[in-house]
Formats: sequence, C-alpha cells, structure tokens
Amino acid sequence: MTVESREWRLIARPIGEPKPSDFELTTVTLPDPAPGQVLVRNDWLSVDPYMRGRMNDGESYIPPFDLGEAMTGGAVGTVIASAADNVPVGSVVLHFYSWREYAVLDAAGVTVVNTEIAPAQAYLGVLGTTGITAYAGLTEVAPVKEGDVVFISGAAGAVGSIAGQVAKRLGAAKVIGSAGGPAKTARLLNEFGFDHAIDYREGDLVGQLAAAAPEGIDVYFDNVGGDHLEAALISMNLRGRIALCGAISVYNDTELPAGPRSLPLAIGKRINLRGMNVTDHLHLAPEWIGKAAGWIAEGSLRAEETVVDGIDQTLAAFTAMMNGANTGKMLVRLPHNG
Repeated sequence: MTVESREWRLIARPIGEPKPSDFELTTVTLPDPAPGQVLVRNDWLSVDPYMRGRMNDGESYIPPFDLGEAMTGGAVGTVIASAADNVPVGSVVLHFYSWREYAVLDAAGVTVVNTEIAPAQAYLGVLGTTGITAYAGLTEVAPVKEGDVVFISGAAGAVGSIAGQVAKRLGAAKVIGSAGGPAKTARLLNEFGFDHAIDYREGDLVGQLAAAAPEGIDVYFDNVGGDHLEAALISMNLRGRIALCGAISVYNDTELPAGPRSLPLAIGKRINLRGMNVTDHLHLAPEWIGKAAGWIAEGSLRAEETVVDGIDQTLAAFTAMMNGANTGKMLVRLPHNG
C-alpha cells in the first residue's frame, strides 16, 4: 500500500509570534508497516499552547521540534494497515504524531480508545490530557475545599472551561472565570456554569476581581500568567493555593518577564504557588475518564470544541488558538475521501 502524506515541518525558530515562513507543508511517501507496526490515518489533530515552547531551541520538560522534521503532538486516527496482532485494522488509536495526515507507528506507541463512551476526538480534549490537567490541578496541585472561592484564567479555553466545572463539583462556593470579550464571558455564565465572569479586555483586572470576590479567593488556576497572576496574588486569601498550569500571555515574548510585582505578597499570605505538568498526574487518568465519561453521558459536563478542517489549516488553527480565537478545545479535523 503506497500512501502519500502531507506533513508540517518547522524550518526556522520563531522570534516572537510565529510566522508562516517558519514552517512548510510538504508531502512524503510512507512505507508499509513493518512487523509490530501500524499505518494510521489521522482523523483529528490537537494544537496546544505548549507547542510554542517546543519551537524554541531551549531545554524544557519536552524536547524541542527538530528543524526540517515533521512536528509532533496529540492525534487520534484509524488503523488502515496493521502488522501487529494486538492493534487490528479499524482500531481507533491515540498517539503523538500529529501535524500530518498519515503515520507509520510502532504498535507499542499507540493507545486503542473506546469510542462507545465518547467520540474519538474527546481523547484529545476532555478525556485526554486537557481534562486530566484540569482535574489534577484542582485535586492534587491546588486542592479545592468545600466553600472555596476559585478563580480560573483562560476560562473559555480547553483546560479552563473544564476546570470551572470541576471546581463546582469539588464544592467551590463561587467560581470566577476570566475570558476575552462579551461573547466568551456570556458563555462562561450560561453554558459552563461559572458564577462570575471577567472580561480581561476591559482592563483593571484587580478591580474586576475584587468586585467579583470581595471576600478574596482561595484557589487560582493559572493558564495565562502576567497580569492575571498579578491580580490573583493581590486577591488571594491567607494560605491560598495557586496551580501554575500555563502562561500563554508571555509565550511569544522574546525576553523573560521581570515577574509579578505582587509576588512578595505570597510571603505574608503564606500562599502555595505550585507549578504543574500533566505528565506527573497521569495516574489520575482512569479515575478521571470514569467520572468524566459519566458526566458527559448525563449531560452535566460540557466539553466545547472549536474545529478547523484540513491539514493545510493546522498552522492557522494553532495561531488562532494562541490568539484566543477558540472556545474549548481547538481541534483540526482531517476529512478523507473513501
């Protein structure tokens, strides 16, 4: 079986915001799967904020993209040829070879997913590391206690929209979310069950947060960093907990920020600021999938998706996600003929 596959490659390290000229879309011919391998037709690709860091040539928790090589990331696809008895043709699998139409993979590197409990793409979002991140952040990193006031930045995004709903289930008395623009803040209130919504584009985050939570906040789930972390530190109560999940506001910066001016407040308030990476919490996956699948089935957990079609639109989807154009999980769907 001769298969031609288009794939995205990074050809230059971006300086500041990535440009189209930093990438190329090329076509390759794939070999037949060798013994123990499978050929996967990718159906859904994930684009995520952490990928921006992988475009830099720096040491991190995950290796940078190699220049001139196909980029990687989460994907879900269908096995169309198999030389592995344990992963037959027709299996729907989760793997890490995104940014391409097809991939030849070792069977040991794919995970067969159950599409009877949720659609395949859910394993890139609510049932995957997106959902696990939200759950781990509010149960292990910055645990929510009954009656807590919780603030979540990037609340209309993939992780944030799930985190708000999780916080309510964990007993939070009030959940406040920050998002950009009136359309998104309305959705936080009307669709995701937040108690208060802040439009960061209106400015004065400190004042808006104080008005939403005059009693202060106990837990902050940080997806944004920058001025959001600054405002949260000012509003935190004694012995508050902060889960440092992401800092998308500074990912394109060419110099490291000086740090939140309000950071010294963490000393007197005895605040716990804890960085997190979902790879430290994957042991929660079975627990989370069991709970989340049930909540989705009963309609009490909303998992929003923003879908872009076509491999040629993958870079545009990534750029749009980095600029906050998505609500919920940003996904690329790959239509196939035949």
